[in-house]
Amino acid sequence: MPQLNPHPWFLILIFSWFIMLAIIPPKILSHKFPNNPDSQVVKTPKTLPWNWKWH
Repeated sequence: MPQLNPHPWFLILIFSWFIMLAIIPPKILSHKFPNNPDSQVVKTPKTLPWNWKWH
């Protein structure tokens, strides 16, 4: 049965893992995204007391 012969399939496995780990990640990571999220400064608004006279 030729399916049990690991010789050609092992080379295909090694080359496919080489392509997946060495060639494809730098191509994906080289993309520049135009709208990177900026860090937002959390600022609490200053509240002023009410000067109403309560009756």
